[in-house]
Amino acid sequence: MRLFWTFLKIGMFGFGGGYAMISMIQGEVVSRYGWLTTGQFTDIVAVSQSTPGPIGINSATYVGYSSVVNAGFSPYWGILGSFIATFAVVLPSFILMLAISKFFMKYKDSASIGHALMGLRPAVVGLLAAASLLLMNEENFSTPQANPWQFWISVGLFAFAFIGQQVYRMNPIHLLLMCGLAGIILF
Repeated sequence: MRLFWTFLKIGMFGFGGGYAMISMIQGEVVSRYGWLTTGQFTDIVAVSQSTPGPIGINSATYVGYSSVVNAGFSPYWGILGSFIATFAVVLPSFILMLAISKFFMKYKDSASIGHALMGLRPAVVGLLAAASLLLMNEENFSTPQANPWQFWISVGLFAFAFIGQQVYRMNPIHLLLMCGLAGIILF
């Protein structure tokens, strides 16, 4: 039941899509409840990014499974945990979209609706920044003292991707492939 309510809350307040939800998911399942370790959560985010579908839903599915199995239940119960977490994170958006689609045409030209949506933009940017900063941890980047090679290569790949995207407007798929290939070769 706690799994359902946790992901329902994340689904209700996770404005900005899946990447914005990552920091909320980590705060709940790693920090608050301790269902997963930081390393397990980082692995789940990596798998969620590499599988088809929205990252927030993929993360909820994997976290639902892993948290139930980590609690000592069988993998069959883990599948149920996946279903519960996925259903709970999608439910608020589904209900909201039904309500919005009903009233959108009536209020689409309202200035107050436009201002409300403009007010959400900074919150979305903040949630995306929080998700990025949460992934810049010791397990992903290491530290200069623990593993200088991994740290500086990680920083270099990050800088390359950032500059490639922001300055040269490189195709994100090409950036991912180049950084992935560099990571395979250098690590």
